[in-house]
Amino acid sequence: MEEKTTRINKFISESGFTSRREADRLIEAGRVAINGVAAEKGSKVREGDLVTVDGQPLKKKEKHVYLAFNKPRGLETTTDESVKDNVISYISYPERIFPIGRLDKDSQGLLLFTDDGDIVNRILRSVNNHEKEYIVTVNQLITTDFLNGMAGGVPILDTVTKPCTVEQLSTRQFRIILTQGLNRQIRRMCEYFGYKVVSLRRIRIMNIKLGDLREGAIRHLSPLEMKELDNLLQNSIKHFTAEDTME
Repeated sequence: MEEKTTRINKFISESGFTSRREADRLIEAGRVAINGVAAEKGSKVREGDLVTVDGQPLKKKEKHVYLAFNKPRGLETTTDESVKDNVISYISYPERIFPIGRLDKDSQGLLLFTDDGDIVNRILRSVNNHEKEYIVTVNQLITTDFLNGMAGGVPILDTVTKPCTVEQLSTRQFRIILTQGLNRQIRRMCEYFGYKVVSLRRIRIMNIKLGDLREGAIRHLSPLEMKELDNLLQNSIKHFTAEDTME
């Protein structure tokens, strides 16, 4: 019988230490070892192997944490606690967690946290067309041309955004549903048409809704939400692209 092995970055993510992408960075920096030998990208872990990061042993975590957070404006989505106003220090959760994707400092709303690096990989795949929904207020009257232009695809960051759903809610406010996460995507899209974002709030990621979660509060995802999320992720393609930030 063939001995079961796990790729080193997957092992690290399943331990709850960090995401698989960050695990690759740790490996490249020479901070990861298997049985005392420096690991390489693609190294395999066998049952009984000792995996360490900076000399500290890791073990696979049996139960993971999945959280929804209503991020206020002014917080930086980073795990670097030396950064002023970072989300990790703000939440002060008793276990090590990291964000799934990000929201820029001036944006607010739904941000997911976990210690499960594998689910981070699957949610962040832009190629999987996972929906993120936002309510956006702009600085001038919304026109039909603006709505059609936003929905049809906008040339930003040396690419053209994927077609998306855009619905006007009031004279200066609209709802937008994206299936990709380019850096500051909505702000850049609006700027292309001469609009400036006044406020931007994410209200949904896939099946997870912000609902009435108060600003600055955090909650555990329910068993039903996790079951629905797992069903949506079943066919997720397991590779990153350069645009996978889910901003």
